[in-house]
Amino acid sequence: MDPPTLDTEVSGMTQKRLAALFGTVLVAFSVVMGRLYLLAQNQEYAQTAQAQTVTTLTLENSRGNLYDCNGTAITGYGQQYYALSIPGESSYAELFQYVPYSEQAYLYEKRNALSPFLVQVDRDLTDQGIYTYSVPNRYCPVPLAEHLIGYLNGDGSGVAGLELAFDELLSSGQSTREIQCVTTAQGSLLAGSEPQLLESQAEGQGVMLTLDTATQRVCEAIAQQSMVTGCILVLDVKTAKVRASVSVPEFDPNNIQASLQDENSPFLNRVLCQYNVGSVFKPVLAAAALERGIGWYSMECEGVITISDHDYHCALDRAHGLMNIRGALEKSCNCFFIDLGMQLGGARIAELARKFGFGQTVYLAGGLKSAEGVVPEEETLEDLGQLANFSFGQGQLMAAPIQLAAAYNTLAAGGVYRSPGFLEAVIDEDSGEVVRNLYQPETRKVVSESTAATLCDMLAGVVNEGIGVQAAPQNGTAAGKTGTAQTAVFDEEGREEMNYWFAGFYPVEDPLYTIVVLQDGTPEPGTSSATVFAQVCDGLFWLQNEETRARILHQQEKLEEEQAKSAADS
Repeated sequence: MDPPTLDTEVSGMTQKRLAALFGTVLVAFSVVMGRLYLLAQNQEYAQTAQAQTVTTLTLENSRGNLYDCNGTAITGYGQQYYALSIPGESSYAELFQYVPYSEQAYLYEKRNALSPFLVQVDRDLTDQGIYTYSVPNRYCPVPLAEHLIGYLNGDGSGVAGLELAFDELLSSGQSTREIQCVTTAQGSLLAGSEPQLLESQAEGQGVMLTLDTATQRVCEAIAQQSMVTGCILVLDVKTAKVRASVSVPEFDPNNIQASLQDENSPFLNRVLCQYNVGSVFKPVLAAAALERGIGWYSMECEGVITISDHDYHCALDRAHGLMNIRGALEKSCNCFFIDLGMQLGGARIAELARKFGFGQTVYLAGGLKSAEGVVPEEETLEDLGQLANFSFGQGQLMAAPIQLAAAYNTLAAGGVYRSPGFLEAVIDEDSGEVVRNLYQPETRKVVSESTAATLCDMLAGVVNEGIGVQAAPQNGTAAGKTGTAQTAVFDEEGREEMNYWFAGFYPVEDPLYTIVVLQDGTPEPGTSSATVFAQVCDGLFWLQNEETRARILHQQEKLEEEQAKSAADS
């Protein structure tokens, strides 16, 4: 036998290595096949293999609500429903008939989705075997006091009004609601599993307002019928709490985009904005004269008065003849009050105006507040022309409707000023108990009770016998003053856009309500502000009847339900 060569030795070693490698591969293959066999035999492993993911869907978080003075919720009204659409289970065909028109395109786009999704529906579909979840509507289908309340952005955060001012408080008690679905690679629910609703609830707080829902609804209805632009305010005389705060035109907080292009600025809360005042300021001069002891003052009105070489006219250049304070208020005689202003002096008038609340910001919460308004400085009023304009509510004088309401409320309340209140308290939403009182009015004596009583009687004469006869309600008595303020703004036809006011209280004998009506920026309103005032008085009279009050609330609820259904059907 020949001795082994080097090539023979190498060949032997290769064969051994190949045999070892083959053995290793064989063992590995056996292990893999064994694991596959175990997987095939074990149902739990089989399900795990099928389950590719966990889909988590988030429902809209709840938010603390706003309430009226009676504890009636004015946000979080009713429910809206969302159905779970599951791929591969004919969800598209099942859900289409229940999806609002505005959401049908979304459902169509998602029909071939590879994971479950939520779509809005018009009812609870649980009894039809469809997973349905409810979330509260933030706003009524028929908006209530939307300028005061404000609105939310797409993320559910407040961006205007009280929603913004109390955003942190209202969002602090938000509950978190998530739906978890175990799904296959195709997006269908894993066999034997159901969606899981996971909730975490925090202690929520809400805010009670001074508004009364029935009063607010009545005033909103009157404004919609009789006004194009403007506002209506109703205050409780004894407390200065605001029972109604209406600004027109309105906007829909459920559809902000629709109002963005409106030239009448529907987002403007006219209750808090400042305007030229006009003759509704004249009772301040009358009060100053009574407090100084010259309530007897009189003068001969010839229809025009000259101050510093400038002629000032009464309306239509009408000569009123011999005028005292009562007659001058009833006829709204500019000449009389200009002359009276010269006798009183600008400093005295301006000081009393500030005590009545002119030039004083009304604060609500956070950054929400009224305009400060303008009361001319004493140095300015040393100019007799400026003083003449100021004496009948023109010139630099500016005020917000809420400030004017506070001034007239002072007269109705016996000479005591109280800062107007929109907010009652922070409440615990679970128990309804007060957490923190928000009603903290500033109070001060402005004029004597006798001066206030005399002026109330004079302002009753304005309605009964004077220029304000259109303000007389069908039921009961009223007192107040008209005002037409120039703005120096003209429309395309060259007509000056005026501010038309009526401010007063109802009833005269024992005033319950102070009411201010403003129609701004119009050459001439279709319905006078005095007439609107009378309509509000009659509305308040009807609300004193509990049956009428209950019927109004029921009608509003029914209307809201019908509109919600109509919106869903459309």
